[in-house]
Amino acid sequence: MTREDAATIFERIAVLLEMQGENPFKVRAYRTGAELVESFSGDIMALAAENRLAGIKGLGEALRDKLHEMATTGRLEFYEELKAQFPDTIFELFEVQGLGPKKIAALHAGLGVSSIADLKLACEAGTVAKLSGFGAKVVQKILDSITFREQHASEFRLDQVHALVLDILEALRQHPNVSCAEVCGSFRRGKETVHDLDFLVSTKQPEAVIEHFVQLPFVVDVIAKGATKASIHAPNGVQCDLRAVSSQEFPFALAYFTGSKEHNVAIRQRALAKGWSLNEYAFTPVEGHASPAAIPPVHDEAEIYRALDLDYIDPELRENTGEIDAAEHGRLPRLVQLENLRGVFHNHTTASDGGATLREMAEAAHDLGLQYLGIADHSKASFQANGLSETRLLAQIQEIKKLNEEYASEGFRLFAGNEVDILKDGSLDFSDEVMAQLDYVVASVHNVFNLPEAEMTARIIRAIENPHVTMLGHVTGRLLLQRPAYNVNIPAVIDAAAATGTIIEINASAWRLDMDWRWWKLAREKGVKTSINPDAHSTRGLQDVIYGIKTARKGWLTRKDVINCLPLGEVEGVLQAKRMKLGVVAK
Repeated sequence: MTREDAATIFERIAVLLEMQGENPFKVRAYRTGAELVESFSGDIMALAAENRLAGIKGLGEALRDKLHEMATTGRLEFYEELKAQFPDTIFELFEVQGLGPKKIAALHAGLGVSSIADLKLACEAGTVAKLSGFGAKVVQKILDSITFREQHASEFRLDQVHALVLDILEALRQHPNVSCAEVCGSFRRGKETVHDLDFLVSTKQPEAVIEHFVQLPFVVDVIAKGATKASIHAPNGVQCDLRAVSSQEFPFALAYFTGSKEHNVAIRQRALAKGWSLNEYAFTPVEGHASPAAIPPVHDEAEIYRALDLDYIDPELRENTGEIDAAEHGRLPRLVQLENLRGVFHNHTTASDGGATLREMAEAAHDLGLQYLGIADHSKASFQANGLSETRLLAQIQEIKKLNEEYASEGFRLFAGNEVDILKDGSLDFSDEVMAQLDYVVASVHNVFNLPEAEMTARIIRAIENPHVTMLGHVTGRLLLQRPAYNVNIPAVIDAAAATGTIIEINASAWRLDMDWRWWKLAREKGVKTSINPDAHSTRGLQDVIYGIKTARKGWLTRKDVINCLPLGEVEGVLQAKRMKLGVVAK
């Protein structure tokens, strides 16, 4: 059993216990256990198999015993007995926006609802509205969520396929007959969701590689298999396609299958102007062309673009949104890279709804080689997330100061912040006096998503006009494949951010990736800066910045556009720049 399997089991135990109304401390212990298993730096399952888990902070004897059982037997009897009390489909219901363990328990106990199909029928029949705690408005929101989910049923978030991509690439690259292997398609272009996964290999023995591919251990079923291509289903219904080509064809196939379709069409037009036809295999002369240019040798993708008198275009930019003109005139940006990040902001701890303590988050960030970590637990209006009161927030500020005394000699710093709720009228959940004591403030909308566009826009703009608001969090409130964005005029918000010097975050959680990449060229032109924020609720969550980097690159952003590419000594001034510009002094 893998650590991912064990973490999932602990998380599901927590959910099932919560549905049963179990002691919240017991529920929390399993959630903490799931986080520890996921984020542990060593091979925790190997240690569990050898009963060597003693001393791992936060992992009590009961959880250690359960990990040992899973590591040695591949199953957990306690979990098997617990889940036997519910249908296998019960976990589907947690994918419906607005349903938590208590509501799901009520639906199951009162109406026998145990799947999304059951839920939809019960809502349409009117029986759900009669249950205590539901009603017509709640039912309509549930139906809207189910409809949205159905519309995106064949899509997957990046975090749902990232590990699978790495596993398949590793398996392909280890095959003795494979010279090169890459992932193509929308995943390589950094799109926020994907429909399927496209892989490409160069080989002299395509049939052997294809056979290897369809027999990989995670293959659920084989859709099709030929001499040079195959399609399979991986777990959770992800379709994975593989094409095998020669080394000479590989650069052309890589460019072609990376896309986008619109980019490829524009590139082919440039080739035709030179008297060449361009497809997934090669440049070839166009018959009847008066004076075709000589076709140069091509060994990699860059040489395809060079042959067309273009600078190399990074895959993330290949959407035909101006990248070809920029490549022709030497105006492509040098895109930000993961290694450029010096620290991260907007991270949660156990003080609100995070799974790790302040010290654990700090140590994890330090271990990742970061110079700073910004804490931003929820404010008091987010009661569902155990938001902090003024008293608790001020106490956390003092705790951060003490930790910073410890870390000073190591060149690492914690920044005291808060994710302050933007209330319905655009006012903020904490007073200016309280916010003045913070190093930075992330302002976010967490409720009342159904306002008209003009009202929602005015709400957000009023909030970011506050001199203490450093960053605007997840600007549209979307949850990818679960909840659509609320109505808001993004260009107007960008203009307001530019006028006030407010940073707009790229929320790097794969659930959000908000602000969307399609708006960042405009924001960059207006001079708006970003911070790539993981919105981490665990130590493992800090690593979600990899998804935010994809969004930033897709939005044409460079390291100069991203404030958390700055070293510690410089980012401190940037966090205070807005207050200083408006003549407000932090306490």
